[in-house]
Amino acid sequence: MIEMEHVSFAYETGEPVLNDITVSVGDGESVGLIGANGAGKSTLMKVMLGLLPHEGRLTVDGLEVEKNNLAAVRRSLGFVLQNSDNQMFMPTVYEDMIFAPLNYGLSREEAERKADAVLERLGLTKLKNRYNHKISGGEKRMAAIATILVMEPKAVLMDEPTSALDPYNRRVVINAVRELRQTKLIASHDLDMIRDACDRVLLLSGGRIVADGPADTILRDRALLEAHRLELPLSLQNRTSNSALGQQSGKHRTASKRI
Repeated sequence: MIEMEHVSFAYETGEPVLNDITVSVGDGESVGLIGANGAGKSTLMKVMLGLLPHEGRLTVDGLEVEKNNLAAVRRSLGFVLQNSDNQMFMPTVYEDMIFAPLNYGLSREEAERKADAVLERLGLTKLKNRYNHKISGGEKRMAAIATILVMEPKAVLMDEPTSALDPYNRRVVINAVRELRQTKLIASHDLDMIRDACDRVLLLSGGRIVADGPADTILRDRALLEAHRLELPLSLQNRTSNSALGQQSGKHRTASKRI
């Protein structure tokens, strides 16, 4: 679905932000993109969308990411922004959802049919005619995902989809992400969400892919994560702490028996 060969990007002044990246994401894969602040996660997504220039070869669904193909590339890739307020600009959720389909030439009837189907699939029908400025952060994040899915992209890129959400809305978003049928590339500092929603993880550090493998394997590797300014997911930290406490408790019990 997405293939990168020796892809690099640098601003006009300064060191490369992305440096000689070669990686591919297969059709239907669910991939987490992790890394410390400044590692290049958001930049990598913008390069995939053709929003930033690049060196090397980059294809999306077989199309070279270059000027003449950008419209088709962006039809294949849906991008959920980190800040939903930057994505939701029409008065209501429904108007936001049908805006892009109408601009791509669909009839209003067809645009509304697609929008209704997505709302029903995500359990968001109640948001249909709600004003964007009157819904919660979690509802707005879900609505932002809906505005992308109505375009039926082949792959969905998400930048920090659970940031600034309370625990309930975070879980709602995670469950929705897990059920998406499209290829998914999710950039996030929320490693527990990545562990829940992704099968594979790419670790980006210094503009390079330094690890690529099964999510559970990489996210359990404390030494690897700490070497790149990350920590174990909280769920694994808690498990490790509980295990350590259990061992200490066992030692105390043994000592008591000896006494």
